[in-house]
Amino acid sequence: MTSIFDAPERFAASALAGFCDVYSHLVHATRGGALRATVTPEGKVALVIGGGSGHYPAFLGYVGAGLADAAVAGDVFASPSTESVARLCRQAHRGGGILLGFGNYAGDVLNFGAAAERLRGEGIDVRVLAVTDDVASAGADEKPKRRGVAGDVPVFKIAGAAAEAGLSLDEVERLARLANARTVSLGIAYSGCTLPGADGPLFSVDPSQVAIGLGIHGEPSIRDEPRMVAAELAGLLVEPLLAERPEGANGRVAAILNGLGSTKYEELFVLWTHVAERLRASGLELVAPEVGEFVTSLDMAGCSLTLTWLDAELEPLWLAPAETAAFRRGHGTPRERAEKPIESQAETLRFTAASEASHRSAARVQSALEAIAKVLAKAEEELGRIDAIAGDGDHGQGMRRGSASAAEGGRKALDAGAGAGSLLAHAGDRWADTAGGTSGAIWGLFLRAFGTALGDGEAPDAPRVAAGAKAGLEAVTTLGRARPGDKTLVDALVPFAETLEREVAAGRDLRSAWAAAAEAATVAAQETRDLTPRLGRARPLAAKSLGHPDAGAVSLALVARTVSEVLAAAETAEPLPA
Repeated sequence: MTSIFDAPERFAASALAGFCDVYSHLVHATRGGALRATVTPEGKVALVIGGGSGHYPAFLGYVGAGLADAAVAGDVFASPSTESVARLCRQAHRGGGILLGFGNYAGDVLNFGAAAERLRGEGIDVRVLAVTDDVASAGADEKPKRRGVAGDVPVFKIAGAAAEAGLSLDEVERLARLANARTVSLGIAYSGCTLPGADGPLFSVDPSQVAIGLGIHGEPSIRDEPRMVAAELAGLLVEPLLAERPEGANGRVAAILNGLGSTKYEELFVLWTHVAERLRASGLELVAPEVGEFVTSLDMAGCSLTLTWLDAELEPLWLAPAETAAFRRGHGTPRERAEKPIESQAETLRFTAASEASHRSAARVQSALEAIAKVLAKAEEELGRIDAIAGDGDHGQGMRRGSASAAEGGRKALDAGAGAGSLLAHAGDRWADTAGGTSGAIWGLFLRAFGTALGDGEAPDAPRVAAGAKAGLEAVTTLGRARPGDKTLVDALVPFAETLEREVAAGRDLRSAWAAAAEAATVAAQETRDLTPRLGRARPLAAKSLGHPDAGAVSLALVARTVSEVLAAAETAEPLPA
């Protein structure tokens, strides 16, 4: 039970503040995360890692010499926002480029990916690596779909050592990807974790059973088996990992036996005796093995085993010195303390000069954002109900919060003289940064790409609007990787964008074309009831989802219909561009 907290919604922020105070000799506290507190040379590659809170020591505990230069901390089990990732990256950057590392979860993929796009637009070379070590979450023929669990630790350790050695960004990325390709993990649990303020755990396990292959956010196991003694449990963990030994591996491995939050160290040591015996009996040589808590899940009872198959390049990096709050190895050279960065809480909005026509159009865009925020506030409960069928039920809350922030950001952008494109892009950023999670990142990506395509030079006519919707779709599918049939927002977004493009090409005015596109999105959203999810945390709950529409697709259709109503109302007062 997670028992010690003040306001549950402040748990992650309070934990971050406490960590940064205790380890102030190693890290500088910064908004949304922590920065390495020692001086790093100019030109060094910056390793920035992160993810949701609730997994300590991941990710904050790995900031320091020889490992990460910064860690970004989201809410409990929720991805940090795009804005937070980008801000921490700017603070950590020393001119050598940035490697972004995180576990392979939809929200993290979207938010870290979107942050990378922003930073590349600013001239910073950023590479993205999603760790994919969990063998229970996908087969060996679908490794890119695997989750990142405790394999984060060896992958980040190797990448951090490569960066500390002064290697180029190309080399740091290559070695990190090699480590990821040679790392596998499997976990088990005896009980679920309880979120701060929750009445009970996210899932339960029969007292006579052990859950095999569950995720660190409470994702379901692949099967349950009767409880067993430590010797048998060791075989259950070891054998699936040995089956994925890379071709040509020399038999030297880094091994981590990781406690998930409530399993005591003595229990892990008992299990380790049998794990080590089985590994050595298989002809493996253990290189600096680790036992303890490395990637937890709040108070979950259970453990995981991780193996990284080392070679002549990876082993020295695994053994290289590191000094962080949670991982220490060897003796590095003492480093001078860095100055704490000065952060401004005030937001200064500056936009490129917009034409008068575009600024007038920005007011229309803002009226649509205001209407969207009102509609989504009313729909919060229903969207949450739909999402709770096969998800965590927070979609309605995220849509309300995100759209309200987008409307507020749009008002400020309008006051600052923004054109239509800049206003929409800024509103998208605010949506993503406030809503958080996967849906927030998706809406941020969509609106920013839409706004960029509109631009600020001219009033957005129908062809430009259709092109903006197509650009938004491409941004979402490129970073989010969802495709039609996956039971996501994309199932409604594709027919919306394609219908809008087709109707405009046929010569219909914007109001009529948008209305047709909104209807296509509405029909497609309802048809998702016949689909089963193929991506994200809902994927293991496919049976529960069947017969119910996807919440993301439903909310997309609702937004499309709302904008259609705004366009129709505006046409009665002032003609819209054809």
